[in-house]
Amino acid sequence: MRKHEILEVGYLSKVRVYEISKQLNISSKELIKKLKEFGVDVHSHMSTLEDDEAQLILDYYSSEVQESENNQVKEETIDEEISRTAKHENFEKKMNDSSKKTKVKDKMMKDEEVKQDTIEQSDEIKVIQIPNKVSVQTLAEKLGKTPAEIIKSLMMRGIMASINQEVDFDTASQVAEEYGILLEEETQETLEEKMFEEEPDSPEDLLERPPVVVVMGHVDHGKTSLLDAIRKSNVTAKEAGGITQHIGASTVEVNGKKITFLDTPGHEAFTAMRMRGAQVTDIAILVVAADDGVMPQTIEAINHAKAANIQIIVAINKIDKPGANPDRVKQELADYGLLAEEWGGDTICVPVSAVTKTNLDTLLEMVLLVAEMAELKANPNKRARGTIIEAQLDKGRGPVATVLVQSGTLKVGDPIVAGSTHGRIRAMMDDKGRRVKKAGPSTPVEILGLSEVPSAGDRFYVAESDKQARHYAEILAERNREQSLRATPNKVSLDDLFSQIQSGNVKQLNIVVKADVQGSVEAVKQSLERLSNDEVRIHTIHGGVGAITESDVMLASASNAIIIGFNVRPEAGAKSVAETEKVDIRLYRVIYNAIEDIEAAMKGMLDPEFQEKVIGHAEIRQTFKVSGVGTIGGAYVQDGKLVRNAKVRIVRNGIVVYEGQLSSLKRFKDDVKEVNAGYECGLSFEKFNDIKEGDIVEAFIMEEIPRA
Repeated sequence: MRKHEILEVGYLSKVRVYEISKQLNISSKELIKKLKEFGVDVHSHMSTLEDDEAQLILDYYSSEVQESENNQVKEETIDEEISRTAKHENFEKKMNDSSKKTKVKDKMMKDEEVKQDTIEQSDEIKVIQIPNKVSVQTLAEKLGKTPAEIIKSLMMRGIMASINQEVDFDTASQVAEEYGILLEEETQETLEEKMFEEEPDSPEDLLERPPVVVVMGHVDHGKTSLLDAIRKSNVTAKEAGGITQHIGASTVEVNGKKITFLDTPGHEAFTAMRMRGAQVTDIAILVVAADDGVMPQTIEAINHAKAANIQIIVAINKIDKPGANPDRVKQELADYGLLAEEWGGDTICVPVSAVTKTNLDTLLEMVLLVAEMAELKANPNKRARGTIIEAQLDKGRGPVATVLVQSGTLKVGDPIVAGSTHGRIRAMMDDKGRRVKKAGPSTPVEILGLSEVPSAGDRFYVAESDKQARHYAEILAERNREQSLRATPNKVSLDDLFSQIQSGNVKQLNIVVKADVQGSVEAVKQSLERLSNDEVRIHTIHGGVGAITESDVMLASASNAIIIGFNVRPEAGAKSVAETEKVDIRLYRVIYNAIEDIEAAMKGMLDPEFQEKVIGHAEIRQTFKVSGVGTIGGAYVQDGKLVRNAKVRIVRNGIVVYEGQLSSLKRFKDDVKEVNAGYECGLSFEKFNDIKEGDIVEAFIMEEIPRA
């Protein structure tokens, strides 16, 4: 079907620019340019056109189509005429070529002479960069002189130097002046810049890439639920306390085009993670609850997005709720510089509902339109570089990192450097858990093969070889070690913290943080350090991923620190060492509980009524699926005992995967109240079936402890 056959808009009253561009099958950018030529004032693809304006542009393109068809016929006739003429002219051209070549050769020689003269003029005063200290040999090479000449010049100044001896910058400058050369001191590049200096890409190498979209907003405003609805998954249920505590990365396909989504936590403790999310993205979807309005983390998210200079699309969520008031939200957003389009601004606001899946298509369409206007491009045909989104230690697979490729293509087998870690990529998984061999720009993947867990937010680069990657990683690790050396004050526990602060014994509270993923380590560290006041400074001496080990306890003992475990458990040996060394270990699953405890301890109000007492451990050795019941674990009680009314947690590779109640405890076919060490039993858990062989079941009770 031809364009002019569908260009009828008699029915239109007001229509948006992007709708016209879609009808004409041209880009919004091209249409905006043409409208401005006609004197029609439009700002973006969301601007509206009157009926006569829309008809004007449609008529123009309709006549253009007709004209191009006529021109095509003319061009064909002209082409035939040209080919006939060319045959006659070919002989004459050959005759003239030899004289032309001679003339061109003469001209090139003259140009070369002029160029050479220019170079000589510009080189009268040379400027050369050298480091703060330089050997005589290197200086001679830089100045284009022999070492003997440089040594002679130094001797004239009373300096006896051999060829390998170093001279300082001032001395080298004096020598260089003799030869009419100026020296400048080299600016010290960061190691990363030196290592992976990126060459600018030529426009023809740049290809379109998917937009990277971050979902931001206040806690409990429905960010993850909105993403679940888009991805048709269920992530919320897996998060402790119903709040997101990790950055998730996933890819969805809309109208044949891909969009990469990052989900960030909304709780105030995760400021660094949100900032990191904003820095690696192109578009921010700001989720605001229609029944709640603009909240502190909403304002913070706006500031992060503006600081990173990324386009903001507002998703007004929960419009299905009775108390929803989208207009109030728009009013509040206007106070922070986000004026909705329907109110004359340029901020796209889309009312949505994650529960009823209302307007999700519209939201995704807006994302694609903004991406189209931004013309997002990257060069896939070079060594990859990008950002570490999240990282953790998996006991079965080793260090695992979720990375976002920003340019180039990451392949299996590539040697990479990420901060002070290095390695060769053994395997890559996409967001659906499928193995992939390569990942292009704007693609999130999970990689295996690193030497240790990198820090979330680190840049990663593909090196030339394993040797180069290892070399740079070692230098960076050494630099980080030097920076982390800290003084160690007196011993302290959380219970008597306040009394020690009062007596003046404690000026600094040292903390060792262990968590299940790197992003949580960072969040916990920052949240706790923010509690520092005039009397006491909270300082994190170590943060790491994985179970609490003996070495963590020994570090805490030597530094007189307390250990904060977030979603992890201490190893059996670590627990006994902690008791011997009198090291205080505090374990949490929700971040605000940790913040509240430290804050209460600092104020002298820490008075927990109950204390957890572990009564036994069992190992899952076999699993059975029973219809109507779920999964039953065949377990062997290793120590202590399992009691039917006790609370339990399942620990997998040092990380807590479940905490709750036993739903049944059996010996053979009989229900029993308890099972002692050395016996086997059958276990099932309330609302949890994902048990695996090798899981450790830890039974505990809460005991009331009187305070003195």
